[in-house]
Amino acid sequence: MTNKQRVVVGLSGGVDSAVSAYLLKQQGYEVVGIFMKNWEDDDDSEYCASNIDFVDAAAVADVIGIEIEHVNFASEYKDRVFAEFLREYQGGRTPNPDILCNAEIKFKAFLDHAMRLGAEKIATGHYARVREISGEFQLLKGLDPSKDQSYFLHRLNQAQLSKTLFPVGELHKTEVRRIATEIGLPNAKKKDSTGICFIGERPFREFLNRYIANQPGPIKDEKGRQIGKHVGLSFYTLGQRQGLGIGGIKEKGAQRGGGEHAPWFVARKDMQTNTLFVVQGHDHPWLLSAHLQADDLSWCAPSSPAPGRYAAKTRYRQTDAACTLDYNAQGQLVLEFDAPQWAVTPGQSAVIYDGDVCLGGGVIAHA
Repeated sequence: MTNKQRVVVGLSGGVDSAVSAYLLKQQGYEVVGIFMKNWEDDDDSEYCASNIDFVDAAAVADVIGIEIEHVNFASEYKDRVFAEFLREYQGGRTPNPDILCNAEIKFKAFLDHAMRLGAEKIATGHYARVREISGEFQLLKGLDPSKDQSYFLHRLNQAQLSKTLFPVGELHKTEVRRIATEIGLPNAKKKDSTGICFIGERPFREFLNRYIANQPGPIKDEKGRQIGKHVGLSFYTLGQRQGLGIGGIKEKGAQRGGGEHAPWFVARKDMQTNTLFVVQGHDHPWLLSAHLQADDLSWCAPSSPAPGRYAAKTRYRQTDAACTLDYNAQGQLVLEFDAPQWAVTPGQSAVIYDGDVCLGGGVIAHA
């Protein structure tokens, strides 16, 4: 190309964004890297992930031969993502910060910044794809089913999708690592990051404790008997099995296929009485939901999907579940599942699919 299209790539320090930048350069784009720092509160020596990540991102830019800029979106992150994240936890729900972070930071603050730099498009290392059909943009699953990240991207709208490239969405992770090794990227073997978007990996309960007052209360079983104490409802999520502090309590002849050694799972939270309810056995009826309502709807498609048959995920890494979609009088999304879904959690997202096409979704209000 003579007038090369400028693409700004979000370089996180990880291998996926690094290979994305390399592939775009190979395809003839003018590539600029941006490293986003979005968290400052306790970015100290113990969790200085962002410092290490920036060094990795800069080393990658050097090998590929592109410029890199360090941008700080910490105040936007705190206002738009973290405040909402805490509000949800305080309300007893379990939010998904990665989804909010994509909608508000990576594809809003970052996109705006890239456009100011004269970019035509932005690119990230997400495992997803964008397809244009007669002026409309579709968000598709990544081709590697074990890495597909369309779930986290379902709040992107037409304008955002029209400006976004996902270079590794066409590849399997093994191929991405192979390319990284082949071209000598310093982070070719770096492990994938987990943890809260941009905040990184840290002891979660201890981290939340700094921001949310813990109000201890009773842990009860399905019959209403107290069997322990919780440290605060915000610190537990439905389906949680670890960290309940009641592992030693067994009930003889426990029902529902549990047996006396069946593990306990968080099944309900009663905010009114500050009570955590737990049940024994993975398939206890309290953990299964045949339907859900969701609000705060957001659609990738130009309009909301018509009532009918679709598939949905109520959590990342879940297999698509067949369902019937409709809307109630309040405008909420209503899903009826063919088979009951496990631990459907308020605050998480229900994301709708039509085959490989991600249509969007909403935040689960209740199941």
